[in-house]
Amino acid sequence: MKQLTILLLFVISVANAQKELPNLTLKGLDNKAINIKTDYAETDKLYVFSFWATWCGPCLNELEAISEEYDNWTKELNVELIAVSTDDARTQKRVKPLVNGKNWPFSVILDSNQDFKRSLAIVDIPYTIVVKNGIIVHIQSGYMQGSEKELFTILKTL
Repeated sequence: MKQLTILLLFVISVANAQKELPNLTLKGLDNKAINIKTDYAETDKLYVFSFWATWCGPCLNELEAISEEYDNWTKELNVELIAVSTDDARTQKRVKPLVNGKNWPFSVILDSNQDFKRSLAIVDIPYTIVVKNGIIVHIQSGYMQGSEKELFTILKTL
């Protein structure tokens, strides 16, 4: 019984450790410092963090699909999408030209050391988390055509 209680407490603590946003500072495309925990902390606002890279086809497809619907999302909900580039030093120079060419209506931040990605134990991208009041309330791994519609449906329930 004691072992079961310890195991249960461990599982609960591990689960809770991944539900809060980490206190990390990353940079935006303008090289401005952004603190993940404090800069995305508006009460009752939904923050959608989409982890992607320039070399990831499904990631780009997801962000393009969301971009087409983003105006509707922001008209209907108090939501902000942040595209988190996980490009490393080799491919990071491609991020800004790609984003400028796409003209995405959302923010892009650089996770070049992959600290944010690692802190959430993300293995594969695309990977999307939804945060409300500093707590991760939804996770979506991978992308298939139409997933952005499912995500919007979920956002409306939060």
